[in-house]
Amino acid sequence: MTALQYHAYELAHAWISPVRAAAHGVKLALDMPFNPMGKTLWGRQTAAACEMFEGLTRRYGKPEFGIRETLIDDESVAVGEEIVLTKDFGELLHFTRETTRDDPKVLLIAPMSGHYATLLRDTVRAMLPEHDVYITDWRDARTVPLSAGAFGLDDYVDYVAEFIQFLGPSTHVIAVCQPAVPALVATALMAMADDPCQPASLTLMGGPIDTRRNPTVVNTHAESKDMSWFERSVISMVPFPNLGFMRKVYPGFVQLTGFMTMNLDRHIDAHHRLFDNLVKGDEEPVEAHKAFYEEYLAVMDLPAEFYLQTVQTVFKEHALPKGEMTHRGAAIDFAAIRKTMLMTVEGENDDICAVGQTQAAHDLCVNVPDEMRRHYVQPKVGHYGVFNGRRWRTEIQPRIRDMIRSV
Repeated sequence: MTALQYHAYELAHAWISPVRAAAHGVKLALDMPFNPMGKTLWGRQTAAACEMFEGLTRRYGKPEFGIRETLIDDESVAVGEEIVLTKDFGELLHFTRETTRDDPKVLLIAPMSGHYATLLRDTVRAMLPEHDVYITDWRDARTVPLSAGAFGLDDYVDYVAEFIQFLGPSTHVIAVCQPAVPALVATALMAMADDPCQPASLTLMGGPIDTRRNPTVVNTHAESKDMSWFERSVISMVPFPNLGFMRKVYPGFVQLTGFMTMNLDRHIDAHHRLFDNLVKGDEEPVEAHKAFYEEYLAVMDLPAEFYLQTVQTVFKEHALPKGEMTHRGAAIDFAAIRKTMLMTVEGENDDICAVGQTQAAHDLCVNVPDEMRRHYVQPKVGHYGVFNGRRWRTEIQPRIRDMIRSV
């Protein structure tokens, strides 16, 4: 374990803080309306460089969903947020709407994969007009005291099942990306127990059910390294004075480095354009850039147990498609799923979870009737386009809405 990795990061952040504050001060001085230097090309370039430096070196906190209203029957309706169930490693968040409509209950299971649940803001926004929406709001592991114990893949499955049971019968579950696996396992467990709260429908979007199909760079990387490499290279201990002091985690800053290096040229080009737009004073693309990166750069730590078990079980052993998946030592029978409608959604250009990997869920759930199955591949979208953006809102979400209402 790279025990000093996190400490080095914290020290670097502390060391650079005064420099960042100084850069912010220079920018403020150049932005003063009566400072003639701020109007020169040198002044605009210096202010732009200071703003970029401050943005790239500061620590981004958990973003807000910021959804204040939605349109229902062409009328603006106020939206609020209410925590309805609190657990050590996450909360169940309800988006309340000031309406008397009795819409289907939808549980969005956000990925515990580095970014906060706000990554699904656009997913939530598109569902709100016609659904009663809940979401899993996972906590940053560095804020969870060591006394709360470990959190592994089995614990994630238990949380999902408990959230579904809390919401009761006729709940529709949508799992985005990584939680497709625990959501499918939780549904099977509830079906095996003939639980009256088993989901009315389960939608899996861009999830790694069988990563042997059309392997991506992410898949081949996971298979090419042994587990000891992951433990040595990416696992660290939360340093003092964080609440999660001494907890083993996969740090958010390490994950972010991996995210960015996958498309480094794209990020470099984006920041070149940002500099040019700051110098020109072109506010609209600047604000769009900031909005994206304030979300993208806000990352959370993952519990080490959950991360390592997911890599081992899903990406190396392929336990699901091989029929070897277990929960707390007991075998999982996906054939028990009979009452839950199953829908899978994939993106044609997904370079994280390729076409076919999510569809594999249909091969496992052999006793779901044909009329209770749906599969859709969205053309011309990558991984994030499956649950975010124009095609999600206009082409994917309407299909999920129609499926839910067909149950």
